[in-house]
Amino acid sequence: MSQHRSARTIRTPIRSLTGRSRRPPQVVPTGAAVPSGAGRPPSASLVDSAVYVDGDRVASPTTLAESYRALNDNDQAVAWIGLYRPEHHELASLAEEFGLHELAVEDAIVAHQRPKLERYDDTLFVVLRAARYLDDVEEVEFGEVHLFVGRDFVVTLRHAEAPDIAAVRRRLESNPDLLRLGPEAILYAILDRVVDGYLPVVAGLENDIDEIETEVFGGDPAVSRRIYELTREVIEFQRATRPLATVLRQLTLGFSKYGTDDELQRYLRDVDDHLTQVIEQVDGFRQLLRDILTVNATLVAQKQNEEMTALTEASLDQNEEVKRISAWAAILFAPTLIGTVYGMNFDEMPELHWQLGYPFAVVLMALVSVGLYAVFRRRGWI
Repeated sequence: MSQHRSARTIRTPIRSLTGRSRRPPQVVPTGAAVPSGAGRPPSASLVDSAVYVDGDRVASPTTLAESYRALNDNDQAVAWIGLYRPEHHELASLAEEFGLHELAVEDAIVAHQRPKLERYDDTLFVVLRAARYLDDVEEVEFGEVHLFVGRDFVVTLRHAEAPDIAAVRRRLESNPDLLRLGPEAILYAILDRVVDGYLPVVAGLENDIDEIETEVFGGDPAVSRRIYELTREVIEFQRATRPLATVLRQLTLGFSKYGTDDELQRYLRDVDDHLTQVIEQVDGFRQLLRDILTVNATLVAQKQNEEMTALTEASLDQNEEVKRISAWAAILFAPTLIGTVYGMNFDEMPELHWQLGYPFAVVLMALVSVGLYAVFRRRGWI
């Protein structure tokens, strides 16, 4: 701890949303080692840090060490530290200063967590999954933010561009009455921002589903792949929204126990209503995509059957043509065979010098041809 902290007066524990007071500060002798963040240049991961007193911003520290000192200087202050993909030594400094639990810090480092709320002594650890719709590529991009909420501090750790924490900060700073309610107000404002960010995603997914329906009935062969990809996005969206309902429920159950302000209770219930609408719509999207996939499979099978029927009919027509050709070839082959036999130049042949030999050969050719025609006609070949 810094030398300045040794002079700080220990505050009287005040119960809040977290249920307990902040860990009592430790008295460190003069000349003791300073925190890991002290003496370092401003961190690239420190997006914004502010210290508020009675809803007004009274300091804008540029390092973690300055944030700690500004917070220690005023017993009524609340610090809001915003980090983007922080380094391990920064998380270690925060854990040491605010008494963060090692399991929560480990989750914040690893990221890729499901939305959840966990209570570690006097600190809440909250994981939120934000989402935003990218119009240019028609895809949903998911982000993640971790929050440590104590009696007099809020630490936000982002691992993606969404949600826009800066917009939340501007909104709260423009409404000192709300910010005056403390860390709980910051938590609820971020929850509201995350849930409101789901609405454009819902609209984008709905538009994509409408396009897919048109493509399905238009016979687009590539629509099956798009249905699969959109289904995966909807499932991922469900993983971001459904667990968040449990987080809000846990906060709601703590209203009376921790004496949550009435205004914040109304604020949270409004967020919960919006989230419920989003969850219901996303559930409907998944069912609709399942039905579209079934319809598409039916249409594909129907088209394949039609193609097979057309091929079968073409094959039958071809067989009929082959039979006709074969029948006429057989009819013409018989007189050709007779004519070929009697056309050979041999002196000794039966009936070669017979006066009726020529008429007999012609009549024989005609009879054989007519007989073959009658047989093929009866069988339907001609």
